[in-house]
Amino acid sequence: MNTEPLWFLDTLVVPRVPAAYSPDGLSVLESRARRGDSPPLHTHSEDELFVVIDGELLIKAGGEERTLRAGETLLGPRGVPHTYLVTSDEARWLTVTAKGDFEAFVRSFSRPATERDLPEASGPPSPEQEAALAEACHRHGIELVGPPLHPGE
Repeated sequence: MNTEPLWFLDTLVVPRVPAAYSPDGLSVLESRARRGDSPPLHTHSEDELFVVIDGELLIKAGGEERTLRAGETLLGPRGVPHTYLVTSDEARWLTVTAKGDFEAFVRSFSRPATERDLPEASGPPSPEQEAALAEACHRHGIELVGPPLHPGE
């Protein structure tokens, strides 16, 4: 079972249940990130379940915003634009998807983590990095439809 930790942008991701081990492609990824971490607003073909373990996430889905704290869960339905923002110093959460497409995307755009800690913060992406992310998203059926969330929005 490939559960080696990955660095996905500024996030530590540990595959807890890789999609390859489930006949349905069920995937459980544990993520940990710093305050301010937020992906672009996006849609994809899988439902995405967020389960917060530690810290706090502000999740925007379908135009609504909800703050999730440890022990709380939210479903980001497939096809509905969604994103999150880490609003605590750090947050740790599970992302559960059902077809393996999202996990494949994360793996394709990650690098092996050299330790089980957060990578060095890289700051805002360069135009080249933004283009590479958009291309990886496109290859995996993820459509970028808006910017990341920013603190205070």
